[in-house]
Amino acid sequence: MTTPSYPPKPSPGDRVAVLSPGAGLPELFPRPYELGLRRLREEYGLEPVEYPTTRKMDTTPQQRADDIHAAFTDPDIKAVFTSIGGDDQITVLPFLDRELLRANPKPFFGMSDNTNLLAFLYNAGVVGYHGGTVMTSLGRSVAMDPLTADSLRAALFTSGPYELRPAERFNDVNRDWADPATFDAEPDTVPGTGWTWVSPDRVVEGRSWGGCLEILGWLLMADREVPRDLSVLDGGVLVLETSEDMPSGEEVFRTLRNMGERGLLQRFPALLMGRPKAWSFEQPNTPEEAARYAAGQREAVLRAMRTYAPDTTIVFDVDLGHTDPQLVIPYGGVIRVDGLARRISVTY
Repeated sequence: MTTPSYPPKPSPGDRVAVLSPGAGLPELFPRPYELGLRRLREEYGLEPVEYPTTRKMDTTPQQRADDIHAAFTDPDIKAVFTSIGGDDQITVLPFLDRELLRANPKPFFGMSDNTNLLAFLYNAGVVGYHGGTVMTSLGRSVAMDPLTADSLRAALFTSGPYELRPAERFNDVNRDWADPATFDAEPDTVPGTGWTWVSPDRVVEGRSWGGCLEILGWLLMADREVPRDLSVLDGGVLVLETSEDMPSGEEVFRTLRNMGERGLLQRFPALLMGRPKAWSFEQPNTPEEAARYAAGQREAVLRAMRTYAPDTTIVFDVDLGHTDPQLVIPYGGVIRVDGLARRISVTY
């Protein structure tokens, strides 16, 4: 396998693709999508280009793969953004041409269901970016969170190290995208709790791998996009987070246990665990219930790691994945976890 390398960066004024390789939710919720497109233009100086499946629900895997191929092979397109995630992107993978994407590397921004494509690009030797979806990151009501906006700008336009920092405040309770009033005020936030470090007795610097835990579980079940030679993961930084589906602590433990049985957890001397999404429209937890859910997930992670990778340095509640703010994390890129100084930096 080729070691992932960073694709060329876009510049202000460039054209960038906006795709929906998971769900075409811009068709159902145009407000956050249009807001995200406007911010790409006005705040980042980029010109978004849509494709046939971008605003269309229920497209076929082949149609979505065709749009991915078209975006990556167009020489005028300098980066690829996803509108949002979904739940069936795994069905698109068999239609993708790995050599075509390897030959036309571009920065790719996505999370959640886009873990599929990030893992695919990793195996094609291309560094991707976990985060930066149009509807969630860029389409936040009133204004982007400053941490999100700064991280995305650095990932887009710079190539050096970037130090992450914990959010002073965060939001976990969503408002209805179908209600115009949602976009009249910024989301309510609560004080952040900082990062929690476990076994912070070392400095780890390595390439990242992981993504949304539920999607990784599906990839493992389908035996797709997990490197055949697991040794390529040795010394890397495992990056995990969970979605608004809010898997139970037991489910999180079982998924991690099975990763341990496959020999995955032992490869990583450091783990960054995203702050868990602890509220959804289907399960609108009170603050006390959300705290219990988060504590249960943390204990599940610790139980699995104590068994399979007891010496791994773990950082809990990093602002990545299904979080607001959301830090962009290079996927296959270099992350430095300095447990001694309690600092994390990424290389964009």
